[in-house]
Amino acid sequence: MAIRFYLKNISYACVLAIVLIIGGCGKESAPIPEPVAPVTPPPVNLPYNHIFKSGEGGYYCFRIPALVKTKAGTLLAFAEARRVNCGDEGDIDLVVKRSSDKGKTWSAFSVIWSDGENTCGNPAPVVDESTGKIHLLMTWNLGSDDIGMIGNGTSKDTRRVYKTSSTDDGKTWAAAQEITSSVKLQGWGWYATGPCHGIQLSKGPNAGRLVIPCDYIQVGGAKKGFSHVIYSDDKGETWKLGGVTPIINLNPNESTVAELADGRLMLNMRVSNNDNLRMRSISSDGGLTWSVPETTPALLDPVCQGSLLSAMVGSQHTLFFSNAASVNRTNMTVKMSTDQGDTWSKSVAIHTGPSAYSDLVMVADNELGLLYEAGTNRFSDGIAWKNINMSEFK
Repeated sequence: MAIRFYLKNISYACVLAIVLIIGGCGKESAPIPEPVAPVTPPPVNLPYNHIFKSGEGGYYCFRIPALVKTKAGTLLAFAEARRVNCGDEGDIDLVVKRSSDKGKTWSAFSVIWSDGENTCGNPAPVVDESTGKIHLLMTWNLGSDDIGMIGNGTSKDTRRVYKTSSTDDGKTWAAAQEITSSVKLQGWGWYATGPCHGIQLSKGPNAGRLVIPCDYIQVGGAKKGFSHVIYSDDKGETWKLGGVTPIINLNPNESTVAELADGRLMLNMRVSNNDNLRMRSISSDGGLTWSVPETTPALLDPVCQGSLLSAMVGSQHTLFFSNAASVNRTNMTVKMSTDQGDTWSKSVAIHTGPSAYSDLVMVADNELGLLYEAGTNRFSDGIAWKNINMSEFK
């Protein structure tokens, strides 16, 4: 570096001397130009808009997005803030960001729940439209207990279920309250709420019921997995265990739920050994019992979480589904169905690169919001936001 600097200066001095000689005596010499500052290249135009980004607030990474719109129209984006690494266990806090302009700008995150080096996560929010109260179901485990130990029954503690709520549009949250004994049976090891939004039923004898999609793994043995729901009929004060999917030779687990046009419920499930296809199950009694799960051939899946959303688009009842539509956690895509999920005729490709978990919300009558994990080299680079107009579905 020193040699290059010396030669550069010699060359500059020689050029200056020649200019002075040619210019002659009595003629004013040309002014020495100021050094030119290096040009900063424009920022890369990334195909996604991170609202949670690795390293923010001292956290190693953010994962497990969940999303709702409050009765006041505020968007709440939830995530797990993973302190030390991007693993599923260890020091993990549950955080939220707020947007009051349909996702154009977002607040700094606030911590909803933290418990030292233990794991606080799996956000599953739901809004009670009658009261405006926001309920958040969550899970906890010792940071030193991993999913294998909990599944084997060799952990120091177990996976526990908690609830919290907000009555001020997501600005502050009540202290976490354990509800494990009401929603988890003996012999169940690993347990997950969501992770994605829950729903409030709008039709039939169970209108007003709050429903959260969940899953669990039996302790020991073959470690069979099952999807199920928990529900509340008293505005989130108490929660009960709903129906569990019937036993099959596969392992449905992380699930998402939606209300169909006729009031039935559909549970859409990740499956660990089903040739990269998801499964669905139907309930006709508000989630108390479920049909035998069946494969959904149109929904390619890399054994990953997905999000199902029910909405009225104009006068048409419509289902939307988001996931990494691939076999290797890439290609974040949102699909549309107007026939209760029998076919998925239209879609929007969001990000062809690394992507994984996601959640959906209706931002406006003709606009979706998508919160999803995405990155350039890895899907855990951050959690991104995307507004999607209905006209984009092709």
